[in-house]
Amino acid sequence: MHRFEYFPCDRAQFVLKYISANNNQGGYHYINVKKTWTEAQQYCREKHTDLATVSDIEGLKRLINKSPAMTEAWIGLYDQTNGIRRWYWSLPGVEFSENETEWNSGEPNDRNTENCGCILKSLKWIDLSCERPEHFLCYDEKFYLIKQEKTWLEAQSYCRENHTDLPSGLDQLQGERLKNVLSSTGGKYVFIGLMRDTWRWSDGSSFSFRHWNKDFDDEENKTWEEALSYCRHHHHDLVTITNLEEQRWVQEKAKKASTPFVWLGLRFNCSLKFWFWVCREAVPHRNQSSDGQMDDCNVSGAMEAGGQHLWFQRDGGEELNFICSMSNYL
Repeated sequence: MHRFEYFPCDRAQFVLKYISANNNQGGYHYINVKKTWTEAQQYCREKHTDLATVSDIEGLKRLINKSPAMTEAWIGLYDQTNGIRRWYWSLPGVEFSENETEWNSGEPNDRNTENCGCILKSLKWIDLSCERPEHFLCYDEKFYLIKQEKTWLEAQSYCRENHTDLPSGLDQLQGERLKNVLSSTGGKYVFIGLMRDTWRWSDGSSFSFRHWNKDFDDEENKTWEEALSYCRHHHHDLVTITNLEEQRWVQEKAKKASTPFVWLGLRFNCSLKFWFWVCREAVPHRNQSSDGQMDDCNVSGAMEAGGQHLWFQRDGGEELNFICSMSNYL
């Protein structure tokens, strides 16, 4: 199944939505032309209706069936710059209402950026980091308490593949039946289908459906240059860390490594004596010094797989596990 991936808004083909003049039913049309996201949006609005909006898994399947040759393509989902985060329910069709909540006292407190919801034995809710592995609930006419530690995104994927979804809406998250299920949690936090983000659909619709690609890391051993090439060919780039939440996410991935360190997208310019994060949109594959000479000292940054997950200077010729990202936003 195709999943949504993060890309900078300057590349890829695109998918658009149109209204059929014959039966007034919405459909999708794949345009095999390279455009930026903004260019694609303008084209779709001028020629058809807008970039594609996907409201549920069935709509995603229809989109895929209409574009069998597609490998990656723009849809109408975009992340607002400095946008306001909005709460959504995971289950398509269930609208979040500020008047129908069961937040615990003092919640949501957004400590260190907390964008996902958990439920307590009391049936009260708290916000928590989406990258923190926790137990979770699935719903499919009844509740299933899954005592496996997964991130919120991994939990959502598990529930959609094995049941219906994470439980969503106040109607599903109350009652004695749920209390009985949660009585065996041992006081642990349990993810529910509550999340917030700054992503919006181009046509202004408020659909909560997201289907993010959760596969970022790779257990192969490669040199830093080989890892960079692999990530740019198969995903987007070597992983970048710019805040504490991303550090925590990457170190959870690093714990699974089979090598003592994992490559990051961190490179040292020996001529200018500074470290920088690679970015395929702005930085060439090899770095040039100010006099135009190639900088070949081959020093790169890696995170230790154990311990405190600190960053270390390593010889770029070492063969290590590495972590790819789907874009410059994790």
